[in-house]
Parts: sequence; structure tokens; C-alpha cells
Amino acid sequence: MADVQPFRGLRYNLARVGELSQVISPPYDIISPQEQALYYRKNPYNIIRLEYPQEQSGDSAQNNKYTRAASTIESWLREDILVQEEHPAFYLVEHCFSYHGALKSHWGLIARIRLEDLSTGRIRPHEITRGEAVTDRLRLLKSCQASFSPIMGMFRHESDLSLFANLATNQPALSAVDSYGVTYRTWVVTDKETITMISESLADRILYIADGHHRYETALAYRNSHRPPFGDGGFNFVMMTLTDSQAPNLVMLPIHRLVRGLEEAQLASLKEELANRFEVKELLSPTSSLSETVESWPDCLKEQGQQGTVFGLYGLHGQCLLKVRQKETIQQMRPQPDQGKDLDASILHGVILRGMLNIDSPEKEMRHLEYTTDGLEAISRVNSGECQLAFLVNPTPIASVLAIADAGTRMPAKSTYFYPKTPAGLIIYPLWDEH
Repeated sequence: MADVQPFRGLRYNLARVGELSQVISPPYDIISPQEQALYYRKNPYNIIRLEYPQEQSGDSAQNNKYTRAASTIESWLREDILVQEEHPAFYLVEHCFSYHGALKSHWGLIARIRLEDLSTGRIRPHEITRGEAVTDRLRLLKSCQASFSPIMGMFRHESDLSLFANLATNQPALSAVDSYGVTYRTWVVTDKETITMISESLADRILYIADGHHRYETALAYRNSHRPPFGDGGFNFVMMTLTDSQAPNLVMLPIHRLVRGLEEAQLASLKEELANRFEVKELLSPTSSLSETVESWPDCLKEQGQQGTVFGLYGLHGQCLLKVRQKETIQQMRPQPDQGKDLDASILHGVILRGMLNIDSPEKEMRHLEYTTDGLEAISRVNSGECQLAFLVNPTPIASVLAIADAGTRMPAKSTYFYPKTPAGLIIYPLWDEH
């Protein structure tokens, strides 16, 4: 059973910091170094100083980004920059955003969830994780004793679960707008009867990690460092935004792959191998404008993807579509469970990136791959010479994510991007919280 509990979260004291919009940031794993610097400059109390602290020259074991983050949260608590909720609460968040020219919203409930070993199957992952990211997050968690951004979790609904939206009966307690124009309206739910109703309605659910696999494994590692790992101590829980997997406005974005650092011989070999295993179709002439190129990809990929797996490739053949010869291509993949091996990300990584380009280890992925949800950025970076190739993909269907998790298998890292993500700093989970 899922143990979904309220908690006494930390919130920014708006009387001290001003606008909440000035002090939130995205989760650490989607922030570039350039964006990190921008958030540092945006406000002296921006959560970036805790969520994604900067390294400095001369860092040592005694003075580094982790120790500075710990000193920062201590001073913010002492100075009432951050204040703790008086009573245990659930935090209802409406994410309001524009997508393809239409205004949309979806609901999430921030709660603390009792940690489960992934082997139990009650909380299910779907992506591969990297050890160095868990190590980084664990050092930060140990230093600060708090979580600054919630994991995103999904559950399947079996009836009309309008429970979240029905909680928003009054004006929200908090409202913030992020740098992408997404508005987060937040209600603080402290009524004991309502809390009991929510906990009981979610108790029989399987939970799926949609976003935040590294943070979940970090929380597990931290819990396991305490003995015995039971009771209601804060280290036995992780902060999570729970979302209905079938919510109509739950958006999945594609994550395109950028490749750099290849030898000319690799590029020549790739061109030949692609021709042997894929149908290569020129999309537009090489003289097409950048705007024409970018606008043409999503519709072509979506249309062609209904008949089989396709990728957009920019930088090798000019502008083309790669259509998988399904049977022959999948037979060439390295052995893996049947569930998920025909997904776009699995084929791209298994057949092309690993099989043809030999990018087959986390170290090589860090050296040769970059990721973006923005097709314009992908193509622009190839045009500028920063990267050599851009593979553009269709988003992974949410139903496929659930199926992968149910089968106990995992997709390559960065295969899914749910949008929008609950920001860091909206609500903070203190590990010292017990009730």
C-alpha cells in the first residue's frame, strides 16, 4: 500500500523575500550552467543556492558547494527567510501553462511518500540512472537535511478521480510564475478529515516515478544509511508531486539527442550503416531556411510515427527522416526484454548510438551526448558547429512508460520529459519533520 502523508513543509517568508516568482527555479537536472548563473543573479534568496549550488575555485573538503548550501539553509531558517508550516499539510498545485497556443492546466498533490525498495513493485521506475548523479544528490541531502524539489509520481485512476481539483475551494495560498511563463497556484490543505480522505483514496495505488529517479534513489540511499529504517522519521519518506497518469493535460515532450566529438571515419561509417538498416528519406532541400526546417519536423515525425518508428536526423544527410525497418532493425539490437525494445528511445540508443557509434557507456554518453526538448536549439547547435548531429524524436507515450515500469524494465536515461515540472523552492521537505 502507498503511504501518502502530509508534512510540515518549509515555505518562503514572502514578507522577507518579496515575490515567490523571484526565488523558485526548475529542478537541478534541467538547469544548464548558464541558467544556474542567471538564477544566482536573479535574487539573493533564490532556491538555486540550495537546489544546485555553484562550485568555486579553491573548493576543499571543508568548504565546498555542499557545505555552503548547508550554511545557507541554516542562516535562512535562523533569519526567518524560510518558515515551517504550523500543521501537517498536503500542498495542492495547479500547473497553468500554454501548449501549442492553448491554455492548459493539470493538478498535482505534493505529499511525503514512504520510501519503498524498488524490488517491492509498489513504487515503479522506468528509466536507467547514473551513479554519479546519485552521489552528488546524496552529499547535498546529507549536508542540508532537506529536499528542495519534489519527485513527480503518477498513479492510475480507476474511476473519476476529481479529488484534487475539488480541494481548490478558496483562493490559493501561494502563486508564482516561472521563467517559462508557467503559473503555479498552490493551496495548503490542513483539514484533518480531508487529509484522511486523500491518504485513504491513494493507499491502494501503485505509484510510478515519472520524473526524479536519481532523487528517489538518493532518498533510498539516505534512508538505508539509518538503522533501523522504520517509523515516521523524515528520512523514511520522499517528497513527491502525485499526478493522475490519465489527466488530459499531462504533457510529454520529446527529448532530442545531440552528438558531438565523432571522428570523420565514424560519420562516414554511420551514413553507410544507416542506409543498410533504415529507409532514409530527404525531408527538405539543404537550402531550406532554419524556420522551415524546424516547423517541418514535428508534423512529419508525428505522422510517420503512426506507422512505425521514425527519427529526424540533421547534420549527416542534410535534413532527413529515418524510418525503421522494424523487423530487421530490432533483430540487430543487443538482447533486452521484449517489453520496451521497440520504443523510439530504445531503438535509437540500442541500434544507432550504441550499435553504430559505440556510445555504449555512461562515460561515453557524457562525452558525446547532449539533450534538449527544443528542436530549434538542436538544429541551431549543429549549424553553429557545437554539435555534429541532431536526432529528433517523437515523445514517448505515457501508456508506454507505465507498461515499461509494470514489466520491471527500464528505458535509457533521459527518455521522458513531463511538462511542466513542479519547481524547486515552492515547498521544501525538511527531513527533521516528524509528526
